[in-house]
Amino acid sequence: MTVPVLVTPDDGTFVAILLGTPEVRGVGRSRDEAIDALKSEVLQRSQQGEIVWVDIEPPGLMHLAGRFAHDPTLRDLCEEIYRQRDAQLQP
Repeated sequence: MTVPVLVTPDDGTFVAILLGTPEVRGVGRSRDEAIDALKSEVLQRSQQGEIVWVDIEPPGLMHLAGRFAHDPTLRDLCEEIYRQRDAQLQP
């Protein structure tokens, strides 16, 4: 698993912070020690729970985008709509 980490010097030490979750951090005398401490913290937390990916559907109509892309009925429906539109545009 690869995660984004911010490493910053802090008053003679280094702090490695898991981006997006600032309470998950590691502190060390060097950059590498801080990263190793963060890795240990993430490992400990992952052993206490489960890492999962969750899809959140956006509000509004965006969740419909592409949903019917492979539905053959959609093509027929579009063609009928275009036929009716073209018929209305004819003088």
